[in-house]
Amino acid sequence: MSTIAEFTIPAEAFALGQTLERVSDLEVEVERVVAAGPETVIPCVRFLGDEETLERADHALAGDPTVEIATPILDLEGERCYRIRWNEAVVDAVDLLTREHATVLEAGLEDDQWRFRVLFPDREALARSYEFATDQGVPIDLRKINRLEETRHGRFDLTDPQYETLVAALEYGYYDIPRGIDMEALSDELEISHQALSERLRRAHLTLVREAVGTDETR
Repeated sequence: MSTIAEFTIPAEAFALGQTLERVSDLEVEVERVVAAGPETVIPCVRFLGDEETLERADHALAGDPTVEIATPILDLEGERCYRIRWNEAVVDAVDLLTREHATVLEAGLEDDQWRFRVLFPDREALARSYEFATDQGVPIDLRKINRLEETRHGRFDLTDPQYETLVAALEYGYYDIPRGIDMEALSDELEISHQALSERLRRAHLTLVREAVGTDETR
Protein backbone atom coordinates (compact mmCIF):
# COMPACT_ATOMS: atom_id res chain seq x y z
CA MET A 1 0.00 0.00 0.00
CA SER A 2 1.37 3.41 -0.95
CA THR A 3 2.70 5.42 1.97
CA ILE A 4 3.32 9.14 2.43
CA ALA A 5 6.00 10.12 4.92
CA GLU A 6 6.65 13.59 6.31
CA PHE A 7 10.04 14.21 7.85
CA THR A 8 12.63 16.88 8.56
CA ILE A 9 16.40 17.16 8.13
CA PRO A 10 18.46 19.94 9.78
CA ALA A 11 19.71 22.45 7.22
CA GLU A 12 23.24 22.14 8.56
CA ALA A 13 23.17 18.44 7.69
CA PHE A 14 21.58 18.84 4.27
CA ALA A 15 21.64 22.13 2.35
CA LEU A 16 22.07 25.90 2.87
CA GLY A 17 23.08 25.45 6.50
CA GLN A 18 26.02 27.87 6.20
CA THR A 19 23.93 30.48 4.40
CA LEU A 20 21.25 30.40 7.09
CA GLU A 21 23.86 30.56 9.83
CA ARG A 22 25.47 33.66 8.31
CA VAL A 23 22.17 35.40 7.51
CA SER A 24 19.90 34.44 10.39
CA ASP A 25 17.16 36.93 9.48
CA LEU A 26 16.79 35.53 5.96
CA GLU A 27 13.45 34.04 4.92
CA VAL A 28 13.69 31.21 2.39
CA GLU A 29 10.95 29.74 0.22
CA VAL A 30 11.25 26.68 -2.00
CA GLU A 31 9.53 26.54 -5.36
CA ARG A 32 6.86 23.86 -5.72
CA VAL A 33 8.29 20.52 -6.74
CA VAL A 34 7.09 17.10 -7.79
CA ALA A 35 10.12 14.99 -8.57
CA ALA A 36 11.15 11.36 -8.77
CA GLY A 37 14.91 11.76 -8.86
CA PRO A 38 17.72 13.61 -7.10
CA GLU A 39 18.60 15.89 -10.03
CA THR A 40 15.15 17.50 -10.16
CA VAL A 41 14.45 18.11 -6.47
CA ILE A 42 14.50 21.69 -5.16
CA PRO A 43 15.64 23.36 -8.39
CA CYS A 44 14.87 26.91 -7.21
CA VAL A 45 14.93 28.81 -3.93
CA ARG A 46 13.58 32.26 -3.17
CA PHE A 47 15.19 34.61 -0.64
CA LEU A 48 13.03 37.25 1.04
CA GLY A 49 14.22 40.25 3.04
CA ASP A 50 15.38 43.83 2.80
CA GLU A 51 18.11 44.83 0.37
CA GLU A 52 20.90 44.58 2.94
CA THR A 53 19.76 41.10 3.97
CA LEU A 54 19.55 39.95 0.36
CA GLU A 55 23.05 41.26 -0.37
CA ARG A 56 24.46 39.33 2.59
CA ALA A 57 22.54 36.25 1.49
CA ASP A 58 23.92 36.55 -2.03
CA HIS A 59 27.49 36.56 -0.70
CA ALA A 60 26.77 33.73 1.72
CA LEU A 61 25.21 31.63 -1.04
CA ALA A 62 28.30 32.09 -3.21
CA GLY A 63 30.41 30.51 -0.48
CA ASP A 64 27.97 27.83 0.65
CA PRO A 65 29.66 24.42 0.27
CA THR A 66 26.36 22.69 -0.52
CA VAL A 67 25.88 24.81 -3.66
CA GLU A 68 27.82 24.24 -6.88
CA ILE A 69 26.16 26.92 -8.98
CA ALA A 70 23.52 29.50 -8.02
CA THR A 71 22.08 31.34 -11.01
CA PRO A 72 19.94 34.43 -10.29
CA ILE A 73 16.67 34.24 -12.22
CA LEU A 74 14.63 36.93 -10.45
CA ASP A 75 15.66 40.12 -8.64
CA LEU A 76 12.82 42.24 -7.29
CA GLU A 77 12.40 44.53 -4.34
CA GLY A 78 12.39 42.33 -1.27
CA GLU A 79 13.07 39.05 -3.02
CA ARG A 80 15.57 37.17 -5.15
CA CYS A 81 15.15 33.79 -6.78
CA TYR A 82 17.99 31.44 -7.72
CA ARG A 83 18.22 28.28 -9.77
CA ILE A 84 20.45 25.95 -7.78
CA ARG A 85 22.75 23.16 -8.81
CA TRP A 86 23.48 21.32 -5.59
CA ASN A 87 26.75 19.67 -4.68
CA GLU A 88 27.24 15.93 -4.77
CA ALA A 89 26.48 15.46 -1.07
CA VAL A 90 23.01 16.99 -1.41
CA VAL A 91 22.25 15.00 -4.57
CA ASP A 92 23.42 11.81 -2.86
CA ALA A 93 21.21 12.51 0.16
CA VAL A 94 18.16 12.96 -2.06
CA ASP A 95 19.12 9.81 -3.95
CA LEU A 96 19.03 7.90 -0.67
CA LEU A 97 15.49 9.13 -0.12
CA THR A 98 14.18 8.41 -3.62
CA ARG A 99 16.01 5.26 -4.72
CA GLU A 100 13.07 3.05 -3.68
CA HIS A 101 10.93 4.49 -6.49
CA ALA A 102 9.81 7.28 -4.17
CA THR A 103 8.48 10.66 -5.30
CA VAL A 104 9.16 13.93 -3.51
CA LEU A 105 5.80 15.69 -3.37
CA GLU A 106 6.82 18.69 -1.29
CA ALA A 107 10.05 20.21 -0.03
CA GLY A 108 10.39 23.30 2.13
CA LEU A 109 12.64 25.10 4.57
CA GLU A 110 11.44 26.42 7.90
CA ASP A 111 13.24 27.26 11.15
CA ASP A 112 16.56 25.90 9.85
CA GLN A 113 14.88 22.58 9.06
CA TRP A 114 14.23 21.07 5.66
CA ARG A 115 10.82 19.42 5.59
CA PHE A 116 9.84 16.80 3.04
CA ARG A 117 6.66 15.01 2.04
CA VAL A 118 7.52 11.87 0.09
CA LEU A 119 5.35 9.20 -1.53
CA PHE A 120 6.70 5.64 -1.23
CA PRO A 121 5.33 2.54 -3.01
CA ASP A 122 4.78 0.85 0.36
CA ARG A 123 5.78 0.89 4.02
CA GLU A 124 8.72 -1.43 3.35
CA ALA A 125 10.18 0.98 0.77
CA LEU A 126 9.97 3.76 3.35
CA ALA A 127 11.73 1.60 5.93
CA ARG A 128 14.53 0.73 3.51
CA SER A 129 15.00 4.36 2.48
CA TYR A 130 15.08 5.46 6.10
CA GLU A 131 17.68 2.81 6.86
CA PHE A 132 19.78 3.76 3.81
CA ALA A 133 19.78 7.42 4.80
CA THR A 134 20.48 6.97 8.50
CA ASP A 135 23.26 4.47 7.78
CA GLN A 136 24.91 7.20 5.67
CA GLY A 137 24.60 9.72 8.47
CA VAL A 138 21.58 11.68 7.22
CA PRO A 139 19.68 12.69 10.41
CA ILE A 140 16.05 12.13 9.44
CA ASP A 141 13.29 12.93 11.93
CA LEU A 142 10.09 11.18 10.87
CA ARG A 143 7.10 13.31 11.81
CA LYS A 144 4.13 11.61 10.17
CA ILE A 145 3.32 8.47 8.17
CA ASN A 146 0.06 8.01 6.26
CA ARG A 147 -1.10 5.05 4.22
CA LEU A 148 -3.19 5.67 1.15
CA GLU A 149 -6.23 3.52 0.69
CA GLU A 150 -5.90 0.57 -1.61
CA THR A 151 -6.95 2.53 -4.69
CA ARG A 152 -4.85 4.42 -7.13
CA HIS A 153 -6.37 7.71 -6.06
CA GLY A 154 -6.16 7.34 -2.29
CA ARG A 155 -9.29 8.53 -0.50
CA PHE A 156 -10.47 10.83 -3.29
CA ASP A 157 -13.16 9.51 -5.61
CA LEU A 158 -11.55 10.70 -8.84
CA THR A 159 -12.00 9.01 -12.20
CA ASP A 160 -8.89 7.88 -14.07
CA PRO A 161 -9.07 10.78 -16.57
CA GLN A 162 -9.57 13.30 -13.74
CA TYR A 163 -6.64 11.93 -11.77
CA GLU A 164 -4.33 11.86 -14.79
CA THR A 165 -5.35 15.40 -15.75
CA LEU A 166 -4.62 16.74 -12.26
CA VAL A 167 -1.22 15.04 -12.25
CA ALA A 168 -0.37 16.51 -15.66
CA ALA A 169 -1.56 19.97 -14.61
CA LEU A 170 0.63 19.80 -11.52
CA GLU A 171 3.70 18.54 -13.35
CA TYR A 172 3.42 21.11 -16.17
CA GLY A 173 3.08 23.97 -13.69
CA TYR A 174 -0.57 24.87 -14.28
CA TYR A 175 -0.99 25.56 -10.56
CA ASP A 176 2.22 27.55 -10.24
CA ILE A 177 2.21 31.32 -9.66
CA PRO A 178 2.78 32.51 -12.32
CA ARG A 179 1.48 29.59 -14.31
CA GLY A 180 4.02 27.48 -16.16
CA ILE A 181 1.45 26.49 -18.76
CA ASP A 182 -1.96 27.81 -19.80
CA MET A 183 -5.08 25.74 -20.37
CA GLU A 184 -4.77 25.80 -24.14
CA ALA A 185 -1.22 24.43 -24.08
CA LEU A 186 -2.16 21.87 -21.44
CA SER A 187 -5.07 20.65 -23.54
CA ASP A 188 -2.64 20.21 -26.45
CA GLU A 189 -0.32 18.15 -24.24
CA LEU A 190 -3.23 15.94 -23.17
CA GLU A 191 -4.62 15.81 -26.72
CA ILE A 192 -8.11 16.85 -25.65
CA SER A 193 -10.18 19.94 -26.41
CA HIS A 194 -9.97 23.10 -24.35
CA GLN A 195 -13.59 22.64 -23.24
CA ALA A 196 -13.05 18.99 -22.28
CA LEU A 197 -10.05 19.98 -20.18
CA SER A 198 -11.98 22.79 -18.49
CA GLU A 199 -14.88 20.49 -17.61
CA ARG A 200 -12.59 17.71 -16.40
CA LEU A 201 -10.64 20.06 -14.14
CA ARG A 202 -13.83 21.60 -12.78
CA ARG A 203 -15.28 18.19 -11.88
CA ALA A 204 -11.99 17.07 -10.32
CA HIS A 205 -11.72 20.28 -8.31
CA LEU A 206 -15.34 19.90 -7.16
CA THR A 207 -14.63 16.35 -5.99
CA LEU A 208 -11.58 17.49 -4.04
CA VAL A 209 -13.43 20.42 -2.46
CA ARG A 210 -16.29 18.19 -1.36
CA GLU A 211 -13.80 15.80 0.17
CA ALA A 212 -12.01 18.64 1.94
CA VAL A 213 -15.16 20.16 3.47
CA GLY A 214 -16.76 16.80 4.18
CA THR A 215 -19.90 16.94 2.05
CA ASP A 216 -21.25 14.77 -0.76
CA GLU A 217 -23.89 17.22 -1.94
CA THR A 218 -24.42 17.43 -5.68
CA ARG A 219 -25.89 20.18 -7.81
